[in-house]
Amino acid sequence: MKTLPALLIPIALLTTAAAPAPDMGRWKATAARVTITRDDWGIPHIKGRTDADAVFGLIYAQAEDDFPRIEANYLTALGRTAEAEGEEAIWADLRQRLFVDDAELKAQYAKSPVWLRKLMDAWADGLNFYLATHPETKPKVLTRFEPWMALSFTEGSIGGDIERISLTELKTFYGQPTPPSPEELGMIPREPSGSNGISIAPKLTKDGHALLLINPHTSFYFRSEAQMTSDQGLNAYGASTWGQFFIYQGFNAKAGWMHTSSTVDNIDEFAERVAHKGDGYTYRYGAETRAVTSKPIVIRYRQPDGTMAERSFTTWRTHHGPVVAAKDGKWIATALMWKPIPALEQSYLRTKATDLKSYIKVAERKANSSNDTLFADSKGEIAFLMPQFMPLRDDRFDYRKPVDGSDPATDWKGLHSLPTLPSVIDPNSGWAYNTNDGPWNAVGPGSPRAADFPRYMDQTGMNARSAHADIVLNGKSGWTAESLRDAAFDSYLPAFARLLPDLIKAWEALPADSPRRRALAEPIALLKGWDHRWGYDSTATSLAVFWGDELWQEVGSFAKAQSMNVPDYIATRVTPEDKLAALQAAANRLTSDFGNWQTPWREINRFQRLDAAIKPHFDDAAPSMPVPFTSAQWGTLASFGAKRWPGTKRYYGTSGNSFVAIVEFGPRVKASAVMAGGQSGNPASPHFADQIGRYAEGQLRPIYFYPTDLAGHVTARYRPGDAPQ
Repeated sequence: MKTLPALLIPIALLTTAAAPAPDMGRWKATAARVTITRDDWGIPHIKGRTDADAVFGLIYAQAEDDFPRIEANYLTALGRTAEAEGEEAIWADLRQRLFVDDAELKAQYAKSPVWLRKLMDAWADGLNFYLATHPETKPKVLTRFEPWMALSFTEGSIGGDIERISLTELKTFYGQPTPPSPEELGMIPREPSGSNGISIAPKLTKDGHALLLINPHTSFYFRSEAQMTSDQGLNAYGASTWGQFFIYQGFNAKAGWMHTSSTVDNIDEFAERVAHKGDGYTYRYGAETRAVTSKPIVIRYRQPDGTMAERSFTTWRTHHGPVVAAKDGKWIATALMWKPIPALEQSYLRTKATDLKSYIKVAERKANSSNDTLFADSKGEIAFLMPQFMPLRDDRFDYRKPVDGSDPATDWKGLHSLPTLPSVIDPNSGWAYNTNDGPWNAVGPGSPRAADFPRYMDQTGMNARSAHADIVLNGKSGWTAESLRDAAFDSYLPAFARLLPDLIKAWEALPADSPRRRALAEPIALLKGWDHRWGYDSTATSLAVFWGDELWQEVGSFAKAQSMNVPDYIATRVTPEDKLAALQAAANRLTSDFGNWQTPWREINRFQRLDAAIKPHFDDAAPSMPVPFTSAQWGTLASFGAKRWPGTKRYYGTSGNSFVAIVEFGPRVKASAVMAGGQSGNPASPHFADQIGRYAEGQLRPIYFYPTDLAGHVTARYRPGDAPQ
């Protein structure tokens, strides 16, 4: 391609009459210190003189790619979605506002260290400059961003801690009795959320360089990809959640970090003994009687005619936290981490850590509540790290259930020190992994022992992906980036390898003249001869997944009630008769929907991106692409969470592998990646769906981390405010 000038034309004349002159002058001055370079996948490489300049450029580039997702995330974080979406969103907004208060965030912003305020200022300026220079973009609600808003959304996980609170229980408590939803009961199959991360030490690699697998499993299009650099030492690359100004999962020239959703129990419910008194309430706490604090909250919402209305609530709080439900005659208060300043500091500063020591120093803020971390660096250090926000509690109590809030012994007693957590640094095994399982097998035989730690360090134990990771890691050496990629896309399905033998035995136990034995003879033969590996042309994959899904719908609620993984429940609680009935139902549904119970998996499991809608929809008559891997529920490391949608017979994916990267920490870091769909949320962009084929094949593309890597792959270079050319 032709060589592009270092900078394009001066910042264009702007249609910004509404922008105050001092703001416009400041925005233009910052933009003049920022360069955005787009590579041939549309990924922005941001360069600024200062870290704040890089933040300005990053958020501006994000807005170019998908402003609606930025706004949607902040409407969620601020508890203002109902202003855009209407009355149905009131309850999610109320849940958020029990913790998030604009006045408090403004006060927190004023108390923030100067360096952090500069970043928040640059974040707001970048978004406002984008809106000023793109009048065609019409925000639903947020026409101007304020720096303090960044403190509402400080941790990049999908589904923050607050979203663990049941909306139906909240509705019921605050005046709208609502039964549990099918999703809450587990009656509707729900793709496991979370991620995979693997670190491999130099002693097990071919070239003596540490390796890191970054493999978040989230909703598709939830994060963008970018590189942000500055003359102040910032140089981070990876996945950044829309609207946030830090690289959430990624690497710099010396170190890399991969976050997986932890199974730790650090969000607790306290059952309060409440009595009515006057216009309010009191609750028991030891020998004391304390007042339940009230707080009015007003939620604005959009009506069908477009006008705004309001709904007012009187909300309640004890010293444990806001009241969110009532159970067995007691009010339930929820305690969780709410530390906006340390959380934002930790999320940003860890991107500049260059080794394990500096990473852990940042982690001493103890403001990471939901993430296990897989770490690797150029020194050859690897680690598995637990979430650092870990309340210290009395292990006599089972904190998976509401505990007695009137008993002071149930209270949190500060936070664990980092050395008391079941983290592992430089394990003897030479590898570490997490697949949203407990830490008890994170590094093989040398893993922490559950008996040595409080029960609340883990809620769910192992899962089918755990078994898969053990298989691909144990006893292996000579690792390369290519072999780690192969492991990440290994096609084995250990859940079916475990479950199908009992199904086959159940069939074999049927009488010889049984009609069911005759009807299922061919399906059983197909499954009996299967190697338990997914594949495009595998008819056994189709049959096994449909069988598993039938059982999932039948027993999912029971598994959820007992805090069990669905495959574990099927293996231990489902009768042979029910397993056989589910196989018959699966074969019947395949025949009904596709004309043959022996339908290749490629005809069923598809990737489709029709438009820019945040809420997905699908059409069997429209073009789509086959994907060979399955739901993570069945133990595949490469996850594709797909199901039938209204009006479809095919399965369409909306979650799972969303960003996959392999990083090698040699003298020069080397990396490759692929993302779901593409970088842009604009259907007219060539980068809206240009990675789907690579995504399905697990074919990672080179990452252009250094300027020399980027040479020859530049499609545009410009300053914010200019048109990319």
